[in-house]
Amino acid sequence: MTEDIKLGVQLVEIDSEFSGQRVDNFLIARLKGVPKSVIYRVLRKGEVRINKKRVKPEYKLQAGDLLRIPPITVRQQNDHVSTQLAVVQQLEQQVLFEDEHLLIINKPSGMAVHGGSGLNFGVIEALRALRPDARHLELVHRLDRDTSGCLMIAKKRSVLRHLHQQLRDKTVEKKYQALVAGDWPSKLRKVTEPLRKNTLQSGERVVRVDAVDGKESETRFRILQRYQQGTLVEAFPVTGRTHQIRVHTACKGHPIACDDKYGDSDFTGQMKALGLSRLFLHAFSLRVLHPVTETTLSIEAPLDQDLARLLTQLQRV
Repeated sequence: MTEDIKLGVQLVEIDSEFSGQRVDNFLIARLKGVPKSVIYRVLRKGEVRINKKRVKPEYKLQAGDLLRIPPITVRQQNDHVSTQLAVVQQLEQQVLFEDEHLLIINKPSGMAVHGGSGLNFGVIEALRALRPDARHLELVHRLDRDTSGCLMIAKKRSVLRHLHQQLRDKTVEKKYQALVAGDWPSKLRKVTEPLRKNTLQSGERVVRVDAVDGKESETRFRILQRYQQGTLVEAFPVTGRTHQIRVHTACKGHPIACDDKYGDSDFTGQMKALGLSRLFLHAFSLRVLHPVTETTLSIEAPLDQDLARLLTQLQRV
């Protein structure tokens, strides 16, 4: 259900948190439910004013600016995320770290990081419902829907900018645990095959190794435990390509257990027979510089019961 709400003129004093942000991006974030075409139209017509002057979409806000937003109609969703849903309440039990700047959770497998593509809500929408006073919750990075583990959410735009810079500088250390088919070679410590993202006619995203048009990619691996049925490896993605670990393991002949895109049906069948019903890929640890205190955060997310239980059923080598 949706309803149209007509808002009158808004006068907003810009604080330092939004200094440097483009005015069009500020309006898009603030006026959720308003089409971008409408936002750019009122900008083009000069109805948006900064300090009583017309501005272009690329104008960068400054602390102390007085922003005038003209009367506008917002289409608001009525089907808000209920905090009583079990899947939403579960997130409260998955908080690994939280302060006034940053939230880190152990994302459950099977839950998308955001709504869309037929999903009413994801992690970010659920957290916004659970933290109504935290007005600016934003995902710092993403995890595949079927991947569990450490996920960072910024509570302030300045924190988001700082963490994004760390990700660009490759100073954030994210390590994953994956159960792969076969006997992973001891000498295979790095995979650098370039990856290209493709979208099929169905809309499904598939990533392939592509030596010509693929983007530079690197994943480092370390063996954690060998089993008769497979190998538990630690994966450290130096780059952050879509499905990177899943494709890099599969292209070397060692796909991840229960990977429905890149997996091996025989290996997946064996693991399902032992009770595994999800992708065995878990963002186990995260090492990052806190954007405000400048201390190093080292966070670990324990394996969920399904993954831990499966490992107890495998025969060590």
